[in-house]
Amino acid sequence: MHMPFKQWRALLAGRELIVERGRMAWQANGAVTVTYGATTVLATAVMGKKPREGIDFFPLTVEFEEKLYAAGKIKGSRFIKREGRPTDEAVLSGRLIDRTLRPLFDGRMRNEVQVVVTVLSIDGENDPDTLGIIAASLALATSDIPWNGPVGAVRVGMEGASFIANPSYALRKETLVDVVVSGTKDRINMIEAGAREVGEEKMIEAITFAEEEIRRLIAFQESIIAEIKPIKATVLMTNPDADVIAFVKKQVEGKLEEAVYQPIKSVMSQKLSALEDALKTAVSEHWPDDDTKTREALAVLEEEVNAVVHKNVLTKGRRPDGRKLDEVRALSCEVGVLARTHGSALFSRGDTQALGTVTLAGPGAEQVLDTIEYPQEGKKRFMLHYFFPPYSVGEVKPMRGPGRREIGHGALAERAIEPLLPPKDVFPYTIRVVSDILSSNGSSSQASITAASLALMDGGVPIKAPAAGIAMGLMTGDGGAYKILTDIQGPEDHHGDMDFKVAGTKTGITALQMDVKIDGVTVQMLQEGLAQAREARLQILAKMQEVIAEPRKELSPFAPRITTLHINPEKIGDLIGPGGKVINKIIEETGVQIDIEDDGSVFITAVDQKAAERAIELVTQITRDVKVGELFEQARITRLMEFGAFAEVLPKQEGLIHISEMAPWRVGKVEDVVKVGDIVPVYVKEIDQLGRINLSLKIARNMLGLEQPKAPEGYNPDAGFDAPRRAGGHRGGPHGR
Repeated sequence: MHMPFKQWRALLAGRELIVERGRMAWQANGAVTVTYGATTVLATAVMGKKPREGIDFFPLTVEFEEKLYAAGKIKGSRFIKREGRPTDEAVLSGRLIDRTLRPLFDGRMRNEVQVVVTVLSIDGENDPDTLGIIAASLALATSDIPWNGPVGAVRVGMEGASFIANPSYALRKETLVDVVVSGTKDRINMIEAGAREVGEEKMIEAITFAEEEIRRLIAFQESIIAEIKPIKATVLMTNPDADVIAFVKKQVEGKLEEAVYQPIKSVMSQKLSALEDALKTAVSEHWPDDDTKTREALAVLEEEVNAVVHKNVLTKGRRPDGRKLDEVRALSCEVGVLARTHGSALFSRGDTQALGTVTLAGPGAEQVLDTIEYPQEGKKRFMLHYFFPPYSVGEVKPMRGPGRREIGHGALAERAIEPLLPPKDVFPYTIRVVSDILSSNGSSSQASITAASLALMDGGVPIKAPAAGIAMGLMTGDGGAYKILTDIQGPEDHHGDMDFKVAGTKTGITALQMDVKIDGVTVQMLQEGLAQAREARLQILAKMQEVIAEPRKELSPFAPRITTLHINPEKIGDLIGPGGKVINKIIEETGVQIDIEDDGSVFITAVDQKAAERAIELVTQITRDVKVGELFEQARITRLMEFGAFAEVLPKQEGLIHISEMAPWRVGKVEDVVKVGDIVPVYVKEIDQLGRINLSLKIARNMLGLEQPKAPEGYNPDAGFDAPRRAGGHRGGPHGR
C-alpha cells in the first residue's frame, strides 16, 4: 500500500519551502521531495533487512545524484550522453550531507543504510546542497530507520553589512562570507565555509545567525514528524559481552598508555600493533571456537584507547606525544625545491609533510565545468588538486583515481587560497596547484594550504597574502567538561570528538570546515577553537615568512609569458578569420597560444619571447586602426583603377593612392607608376568621414629620401604631356569616388 500523499509549506528567508511525501519512491523506507524556488530534490533512505556480517563499523553510504535534465542540459561529450561518475561538485555536496547525518546514527548498528539525494530541478539561484540535507533529514526522520535527528541546514551570506540566509549564486560571488551550517536544535554538527579574510568574530556572528534559522527548520520538521508518527524498527546493536570486556581490560592493563603515549608515530603504531596481535592470540586461545570474539575484543580495545586519551586530556592536559594542549608541532618550510616546475615548496608539521607545486598556463587552459550548477558554461582559472598516496601512511593499497576524501580536501584547500589570488586582468594565467602528501599524521589538508601558499610565492604569483591552516580538536567528558586541542594528530584525530580546520591569513579567515563524532558542539566551543586556531596560524605564518616574505618579482624562466592586448571587439572577426583561418595561421607560424574574449581582450601566451613579439606584431597589424600621418614602408598594390591604385597597408585594410598622389608630375596612366603586387611606401594623408583611407606615394618617398619615378618621355612640367590625356577623369571605385 502506498503512503498517502501530503504536502507541507514553510517560509525560509522569505521564500516558500515545500515538502512533499507520498508522491515518489514508495518502496524506500523514507522518501520526501523538497522544493525551494524552482529547485527540487528527492531524498530516499533505505535500510538493509539484516545486519551485515563480518564488519566492525556502521555501513552508511550517502550519494548525491546530479541529473542533467534538472538544468535542461545534455552532456557535452560527443560520445557519452548519459550521466557518468559524479562530478567534483556532486561529491562535495554528498560529503556535506554525509558529515551532517553520520554523527546522529548509533555507531553500533550493522544494518546497511543508504541515503540518496537526487536533484530533479535546479533554477540557477537556489543551491540544492542545503535542500539535500533538509530532505535527507526528513526522509530518515519519517522512516522506520533508527536515527537521532532531525537536523536543519542553512547557507549564510552577506549583503552589504547584513547576513542573509540562502543567498543566490550571483550574490555568493560577491559575499564576504559563504558558510553552510548544519545542526540539531541546540548543537552544531557540520560547518563548511569560505570567506574573504574575515575576522573570527564575524564568522561567529554568521554561525549564530545560522543557528536561529536551523531552529526554525527543525520546528517545521518536528511538526511533520509528529503528524506522521513513524514507528522506528528494532535493530540489533553490537554490544560486546561483559566477559569480553573484562578479558580485554585485564590483557591490556598497564600496557595501553605505554603503547599510545609515544612522541614518534611509527613507534606508537608498532606498539599498538603488537598489543593487538597479542590480544588476538589471547582471545583465540580463550575462545577457540568463536571467531566473533576477536572482533568484539578489538572493538573493546578501541574503546579503551578512546577512554584513556579522553581521560588524560581532560584531567591532566596530557597528550599522546607530550605536547601542551595549544602547542603546534615542529615546523619546516622550504621553497624552490624542484628545478623545472614554475614554483615549488615543501612544508612539514610534525610527521605531516606536503609538497606543493605550481603550474602556470594561458587562459585557454581553464577548466570547463559541465555540471547542473552552471547553466551557462562555467570556467575555472584556479585549481588545487590533492593527492594522498598510500605510502604517506606506510600502507600498500591500489592507486586509483581520487576518492571522495581527496576531492574534499583539495576543495577545502582551494577555497582557502582562491580569495588571495590576483584578478585575471592583473594576472591572466590559469593556475594549477598540486599538493602531494608525502607523509601524513594529521591535518594534511591544512598542510596543503601552507605548501600551496609557499609554492605560489616561489612561483612569483602575486597573491594578496600567504595563508596557513591548522586543525583543532576537542575532547569532551561528563558534566559538560571539554578541552580544545591545537594541531591534532594520530589518536587525537581518530578518537577525538571534533575535527575543526581553520585556514586564513594574518588578517582573517579564508576557509573553515568542521566535523564531529558526537551530537554536536556549542558556539562557545567554536569561539574558543577559533581563538586558539588564530594563535597557531600566526605562528605558522611567521615561520613561512622566515623562508619567503613575499612573492618573487619574476616568474620562473620555464613559465610562459602572457601579453595582453585590447582590440576593438568589432575586429575580433577579422582576427579569427573565416573558420579560424587567420588566427590559426598566426599560431602555426609563431607557436604561441592565443585566447580571445568577447570584450576584445587578446591573451598571447608563449615561452619564447621572439615568438611572442612576432605574434603581437601580426595581431596588431590585423586589428589596429590606421591613423592620419602614419607612414607604411611596405604597402602592397592590390588593384589598379583609372583614377588611382589601391594598396593594402594592413591585413584587410586598404587605402587609395589617387593618381595625383603617385608622383610629383602629372601621371597620365596609373600603370606608368605601379603594377599589381608592387610593394611601395605610402603616407596616410586623410581618413574621411566614411572611414575611407587616402594615401600618398610621392609624400612617402620624399619622407624616406627615396628617388621619385622618372616622368615618361614627352612630359613638359609646364604643359604636361604633348598628347592629350585620355578622357574619362577620376571617377569613383569601391571607395565611392
